[in-house]
Amino acid sequence: MSLRALRARDPEKSLERARRGKTGYDRREALAGYLFISPWIIGFLVFTAGAMIYSLVISFSSYNLATGAARPIGFANYANLFDDPRVATSLANTLFYAVMAVPLEIAVALGLALLLAGVRRGAGVFRTLYYLPKMTPAVATASMFFLLLNGNTGAVNQFLRLFGINGPQWLVDPAWIKPSIVLMTLWTVAGTMVIFLAALKNVPVELYEVASLDGAGAVRRFFAITLPMISGAMFFNVIVLSIAAFQVFDQAYVLFWRDQSNSSPEASLFYAIYLFQQAFRQFDFGFAAAMAWLLFVIILVITMVQVKFGNRFVYYEGEQR
Repeated sequence: MSLRALRARDPEKSLERARRGKTGYDRREALAGYLFISPWIIGFLVFTAGAMIYSLVISFSSYNLATGAARPIGFANYANLFDDPRVATSLANTLFYAVMAVPLEIAVALGLALLLAGVRRGAGVFRTLYYLPKMTPAVATASMFFLLLNGNTGAVNQFLRLFGINGPQWLVDPAWIKPSIVLMTLWTVAGTMVIFLAALKNVPVELYEVASLDGAGAVRRFFAITLPMISGAMFFNVIVLSIAAFQVFDQAYVLFWRDQSNSSPEASLFYAIYLFQQAFRQFDFGFAAAMAWLLFVIILVITMVQVKFGNRFVYYEGEQR
């Protein structure tokens, strides 16, 4: 008897067999998927989740790496966070840097992406040239800017003197230390630029054509079409850059703190640098772990606030508004 005849005779049983077969296939497919990602799962559990749990445990203890001695002290490390003035100073410096750096990075990256989106010939060459600074090691970038921003002989101040402007002491004056580090950060906006460029390429050309027929100028098209259509990429970049800004370390460390000197300006003391000093110079891992968890909570709260309010301004294709 044919399969069609069997189904016609007993459709309920045939449907049940098909359902069981599909369920068994789904289970095998899910098992294969888990097996393929199992190395990542194991790595995450051991090196990320395990390390986080361990750091949370030692944050409630006095643990000195040099001696290996550890004893529980409760919330003393967290109480010391509020008593240590350098924690507040480093956190204020980091917040000031983040407020300054994130909007500038977004603006510069979006501007470069708009320029590249309009290039027709040699677009690949220009994209490569713009992306090369991203590949430069942080130490090399900091060393280069150390020469460029020298207050007396640096190329930046020499260029300003051509216009009769006396440039500041970028790396000495406390008021200009954080702006100088922001300039170094702008050197590596290529990653953000690539995300914006991909978003710009996905904006339908028909929208611009219709807007042009309606008499909309370039500025109007940018604010009415481009920004809403790339708002998802904008939202993503703001969150990622904000998280990275609160972990700024490389540039300031190479320029001011690598010689283990206590004479470095307080304006260059960022939170991640002070955490590093407590962990690997003072060997106070308990206090450093408490600092790390405080930073984690701050970043978590800021990200939640950004998600809460940022989603209101993000356009999702297919969403009814």
